[in-house]
Amino acid sequence: MVDLIGRLIATGSRNAVGPPLIAVVGAQGSGKTTLARAAAETFGGVQISIDDVYLTRARREAMAEEVHPLFLTRGPPGTHDLRLLDRLIKALSTARPDDKVLIPDFDKREDDRRPIRDWRIFIGRPRAILIDAWCLGALPEDEADIAAPINALERDRDPDGAWRRAVNGFVAGSYAELAARFDAIVFLKAPGFDVVLDWRCQQEADLLKVFPADLPDEERRRLADFIQYFERVTRRMLDGGVRADVVVALDHDRRPGFIPS
Repeated sequence: MVDLIGRLIATGSRNAVGPPLIAVVGAQGSGKTTLARAAAETFGGVQISIDDVYLTRARREAMAEEVHPLFLTRGPPGTHDLRLLDRLIKALSTARPDDKVLIPDFDKREDDRRPIRDWRIFIGRPRAILIDAWCLGALPEDEADIAAPINALERDRDPDGAWRRAVNGFVAGSYAELAARFDAIVFLKAPGFDVVLDWRCQQEADLLKVFPADLPDEERRRLADFIQYFERVTRRMLDGGVRADVVVALDHDRRPGFIPS
């Protein structure tokens, strides 16, 4: 799939100004970051994860007070600092050969953005800007489709639908505006939402340096609860509610099927 990204990079930017902007999107654990990072290393680009620009914990705490308590949990649309991402894209797109651009980093264990002194540094202008962002390109749902909860999280903690309507508003607004700026969006399509928990548990096992079968039961239960925050938008995308230039279907082992040439 790295070659696919290379072909998209070779097409260039639709604006003929700056490096092409390419997104790799898909469910948790689908391999977005791995692909974007490999392509950046191969073709002289820069890889940025939308996870790098989560809102700080303080800002999410404010959203939890002002909008809905569920916005304290990072991940869903509305919990990313898209203005910071926009400034980062502009800085990279206009960088001179010796310019240094700081790329944010987020500490998921501490649930907060790392200090600036710990951010990555990219020097010069990249050949491409590759952003892995699970929900970028998702299409909003109709109001009627939001009414009924689809899991225990929505049923018990969002009974009136206020949180999911707010998330849908972000999908339709600032996230759609960002997606429209991309030269290409590649969607890594999982075979179904039922694989997401296993994929996410594999990621966690890798972080803990254990085999997936040895992941503690309480950790698997925690992740099962966590992915409910992502379920509605993920299912929407898997059902065709996504604007993507290239769709790569994955099997249960994350192996790609037909890759467009």
